[in-house]
Amino acid sequence: MIIDSREVCFTCYRPKSSCMCSYIKRIKTKTKFVILMHPKEFRKTKNGTGHFTNLSLPNSEIHIGIDFTNHKRVNEIIENKNINSYVLYPGLDSIDLNTKPIGTNKKENVIFIIDSTWPCSKKMLRLSKNLETLPKVSFQYTKKSDFKIKTQPNQYCLSTIESTLCVLKLLNKHNLEDISNKEFDDFLQPFSKMVEYQINCSLNKEIRYK
Repeated sequence: MIIDSREVCFTCYRPKSSCMCSYIKRIKTKTKFVILMHPKEFRKTKNGTGHFTNLSLPNSEIHIGIDFTNHKRVNEIIENKNINSYVLYPGLDSIDLNTKPIGTNKKENVIFIIDSTWPCSKKMLRLSKNLETLPKVSFQYTKKSDFKIKTQPNQYCLSTIESTLCVLKLLNKHNLEDISNKEFDDFLQPFSKMVEYQINCSLNKEIRYK
């Protein structure tokens, strides 16, 4: 069957000709992840790893926007007294997950992840007054991103799905999750296959035009 490359899979939001849904393996987590996606990222059908992250984690949700100050669902989570809310964002005052656990008070932990470019992320956090005041979490990482089809502003900047994997592994380390190594290995499959596909497409173009 020939698939029109312009058709979009409305699950992973990639062209149907390069749909990555078959590679997605779902991981159950105690921690809830809330992905706040910039509208520009939502329209990037060829590399939105925020969608892969959302599809891979049943205990997650995704919201599109820039200023979440008055966002009903986001505020519902933040104001819930049975929830510890955090934002994944680096900074001098961030909790370093490499050395410190979060939410040891038996409440549910929720981590907001801003899915955007670094400049847009800063703007989203600045505008969203409800997020700006939340405690931040971050992690130390010294391996380059495998997002070879995208130029990162810093050699250690990671995609949304790679960052989420790092967080999950550190939560596992602190016994806040119970995830197997096999599940971790499978988590990046849609991302890895997407990168591989895009590289092959670029190489094929180069060959055709030589």
